[in-house]
Amino acid sequence: MVALLDSLPEPRVFVGRDYRVLAVNQAYREQFGDALPARGRYCYEISHHYDKPCDQAGESCPLKDCQETGMPQRTLHIHYTPRGQEHVDVETTPIRDRAGKIIFFVETMRTLQHARSQPSAQGLVGKSPAFNRMLALVGRVAPSDATVLLLGESGTGKELVAQALHEASGRAQGPFVAVDCAGMTETLFGSELFGYEKGSFTGAVGRKTGLVEAAAGGTLFFDEVGDIPLCLQVKLLRLLESGTFRRVGGVEPLRADFRLVLATHRDLKAMVEAGSFRRDLYYRISAFPIHLPPLRERMEDIPLLAESLLARVSPRRRMKLHPDALAALSGYRFSGNIRELRNILEHASLMADGETILPAHLQNDIFAQQPAPSASVENKSGIVPLEEAEQRYLQWVLENHGGDRSSLAHKLGISERTLYRKLKAAALIPGI
Repeated sequence: MVALLDSLPEPRVFVGRDYRVLAVNQAYREQFGDALPARGRYCYEISHHYDKPCDQAGESCPLKDCQETGMPQRTLHIHYTPRGQEHVDVETTPIRDRAGKIIFFVETMRTLQHARSQPSAQGLVGKSPAFNRMLALVGRVAPSDATVLLLGESGTGKELVAQALHEASGRAQGPFVAVDCAGMTETLFGSELFGYEKGSFTGAVGRKTGLVEAAAGGTLFFDEVGDIPLCLQVKLLRLLESGTFRRVGGVEPLRADFRLVLATHRDLKAMVEAGSFRRDLYYRISAFPIHLPPLRERMEDIPLLAESLLARVSPRRRMKLHPDALAALSGYRFSGNIRELRNILEHASLMADGETILPAHLQNDIFAQQPAPSASVENKSGIVPLEEAEQRYLQWVLENHGGDRSSLAHKLGISERTLYRKLKAAALIPGI
């Protein structure tokens, strides 16, 4: 079976019921191998640098779920690899003996190429639980041709997610065509989407290829689909239902060949109930909705996003944030989400003469939202012992941090082992 594994192109691992690695194939060794042999080590030790199984460290564990259900399980994890931390889609399948008893498991690992858990000058960046939940849905639906509806506030990166869906699909070699639905008129809708024939109207001096035809073999992305007027929604529905269209002034129906991705910041369900969005169109496009979390739901990603965005807005300078400036951004409520964070960093980089962004370079609005210092660590005398203050702070962190222990340690600026030791000393281990 090991020889069979070596013939397979994807990284695969044999894992026992006790979480110990039994064998790995050549593809795994090439992509994930480190200086130590994998055989005999715990899977969670290799992938997460944990000293206990994932489910005991606040994460989902596909192997545990597979043992309990007896069925294949799939989840998205952030693994340590020779290239640093990466998003890895893990699919665990049980292997049974002739009596039907599970004897071990095969884990298939696929690295997601369209997202980064480290600073990157392009693409999707993040590793918070909210971001990973969204990314897991992207990974599941991307290989199919299913219609995807992206829901989220303005500035959450819906077009980037649409591009990631395209790049991870079987149509990645085809075009990615974006349609801005905001302000679309009936005349523009027909000519821009379907194109027109020469002489079909005054000024049509030649044939024009529409966006639907231009997207053949690729992905057609409708941005802000909630802004399409009712009178035009029926035309979009007809295109989706029939799979055909006609150029303006044309006679012959043409076959449409695209994967459809749509996005909106509006509440389409409420619009349906209010009569401003067609019910039949809504159910046609909402087969696979994906919610994009606002930045306030993934605040632990701000250091990572800030470093990535600085590389994008100021590529010729090695800009970095002073810790006090980063702390100010971490306490700010971003109503404009990632787009607003980008604008703030671009403004600050222009204000900075050196390569470090200081609090003075940030706009005053950021400091107006800073929370007042907490008095939770004070007693009636005003001061408590340092050990007690740290214990109270750790208790507060555990109650307010939504991520796993790895992300918490990173945010606190300490190692996971140090965090574990502090929590154990404070008798807070059960709260992890």
